[in-house]
Amino acid sequence: MRIKLKPVIILIVLALFSCKNKDKKTEEEAQVATPPAAQGIEPYGFNVLKKLRGIWNGPVTSTTPLGGYPEWIVDFRPNAENQISAKNELDTLNDIFMSFFVAKYNNQYKVAFRNGGSFNAMKRVSYFLADSVSENGSNSFYRFCEIIKGKSRAYTEVIFRADSLYIRSYTNKYNTLPSSSPHMAWSSKLQDTSSVQPSILALGFPKKTLTKDFSTSFASLTEAIYFSTSGIPAGDPYAENTQPYLGKTTATYNYAASYAPVSTKKVLLIITTQPLFSGVTFNAASLKTRSRYVILSAGSSTFTFNYMHPGVYYYYALYDNNGDNLYSSGDWISTANTTFTLGALGTTSVSTQINFTIP
Repeated sequence: MRIKLKPVIILIVLALFSCKNKDKKTEEEAQVATPPAAQGIEPYGFNVLKKLRGIWNGPVTSTTPLGGYPEWIVDFRPNAENQISAKNELDTLNDIFMSFFVAKYNNQYKVAFRNGGSFNAMKRVSYFLADSVSENGSNSFYRFCEIIKGKSRAYTEVIFRADSLYIRSYTNKYNTLPSSSPHMAWSSKLQDTSSVQPSILALGFPKKTLTKDFSTSFASLTEAIYFSTSGIPAGDPYAENTQPYLGKTTATYNYAASYAPVSTKKVLLIITTQPLFSGVTFNAASLKTRSRYVILSAGSSTFTFNYMHPGVYYYYALYDNNGDNLYSSGDWISTANTTFTLGALGTTSVSTQINFTIP
């Protein structure tokens, strides 16, 4: 049996207002200060929050140096009553954190898309707002444009058709092109919705309330994009480390005594929401519940999965003996269904042992 395990990276609080006097607000000011639900307003693009729920998997094409990949697995779950997010890693230098939430900007309530992460360890965060929506039954289209410069700088299309999700991003490549050109395209199928249900119930998701007020967040900027060579980019109005509900898990592994790894080879750390093994029998169907994963060098024995959704998980380590990033004959794997539970804003650790050679 050969199971593809190659992970990929692809690649907004109340409104502020001023009073005309200390004791009296105008009708306009009161309206600005009131969240969308209290006004009976549906934030523009709101239904995308509901449609994103679940684990999705499919191939990526990309014009970036990372190129294309046979699969990208993204576990979208609520992390607030009005927000949904997903975090992914490729390795220690490349990761992505995506979130969609209700924002206020220019006195309008819209769904915002925050797209941030590391590319070769350099941090980049971009903010987009829904500017085009078309919904027709199971077919829906949402376009998110960069907040200040708009479509000419960068935009992302999110498309749903039955059980498929397509995300296509465009950029003018750091303002070197007159308009945005294709950057990345992901075509995915819905794999699992069971793991998202606890957070839906716990958070009462989705609600038409305000996540972030961006009314003054970008006032002095030429574009709603932030960069940093390390750490949280300065000025980011909704930094990763201020996101609600999410926790982190430190995962370690070791080798059974009879296994001698080569440091130049790779190890995949894999986290699922259902067990991969019954004894030593592999449950291929459980691959649909892969939630987080990372590729490490065989000499790196630990990794911290940050901004992780609360829940119950299973943890595995795979030594890629032949270098094909596949579950293949001759590779080594941990067969214990090592389980752990992460609480809201929690921190936990988990360890496993690579102890079995795949026949």
